[in-house]
Amino acid sequence: MWSEIDILKIAAIVLSLTVAIIGHEIMHGYVAYRFGDDTAKAAGRLSINPIVHVDPVGTIVVPLLLYVSGAPFLFGWAKPVPVDIRTVIYNGGYMAAVAVALAGVAYNFALAVAASVALGLLDQPHSVVGAFFYLFLVYSLIYNVVLGVFNLWPFPPLDGANALRYLAMQFRWQPILDLLNRIEPIGMILLIIVIATPLSQWFFMPAIWLIDLLGGR
Repeated sequence: MWSEIDILKIAAIVLSLTVAIIGHEIMHGYVAYRFGDDTAKAAGRLSINPIVHVDPVGTIVVPLLLYVSGAPFLFGWAKPVPVDIRTVIYNGGYMAAVAVALAGVAYNFALAVAASVALGLLDQPHSVVGAFFYLFLVYSLIYNVVLGVFNLWPFPPLDGANALRYLAMQFRWQPILDLLNRIEPIGMILLIIVIATPLSQWFFMPAIWLIDLLGGR
């Protein structure tokens, strides 16, 4: 039977993941909108209503399986926000496309820093509401760092690969473009291999370092 702290912990995890994952996608669409692309806005995907962003597998099944299996980190994804990157590039150039690609990551890291600051200012909780808010901040720090680092991995279709592609276009780094084009068809396979093997320890090492840094350890 679950205790009160178990219920508070699960609720805090669900809320922090929801805010991290859905806000990440909204920011892609919002930055694209700032560069003249209203695709996401027209599709109703700039809404904070979580229902329009939920991906059954990425938002529910994957985080739940990771939690049940006792994984050290939880992560997931929402339905990708539609973006017409050609419009973004036409209005702002390739660096605008880089900004769109990294908008979600920037959002996640900003939330992690905000949670770190709030935790530093927060007194020890003495109520159920206070305990929930404390747990929410703790998990917001952890999961936003994990999502930010994860999405920076240079595997298509993650944000890191997209940003690298547009940077390569901007500076005419043809070898990098050629490499990304070659691995794009197997990007998801490479991603699964990294996640499912000890390689994940190396790729998540920056996340562990940042969590320790922001957590004051």
